[in-house]
Amino acid sequence: MPEQRFHLHARVSTENPAAIRPILERLFSARSITRSEDPHEFVVEGHLDGPGARDLNRSLLTSLRQAEKRTRLRSEWTCGGTTERFFDYVHKGTTVAPTSKRA
Repeated sequence: MPEQRFHLHARVSTENPAAIRPILERLFSARSITRSEDPHEFVVEGHLDGPGARDLNRSLLTSLRQAEKRTRLRSEWTCGGTTERFFDYVHKGTTVAPTSKRA
């Protein structure tokens, strides 16, 4: 299966932000990572290449949980007008952007 480029919007909650931040910085640019109002939460906007949203989500959460077991990931992966949402490893739904019809 060919790799596709996915846009990620995610909220990462953790008990140990100091352990999680280096992993996020390794995967995404520092500009892509911001702290939310909650001191235990990061907001991530970035791009990753991979075979599918489910595989990328699983890989990201596994990497984060190797550093801190009590880490939660709420993510939206968008590619080609399709957005897939996840909470941790669980797929929560798929949304397809409407296409405009031209006459």
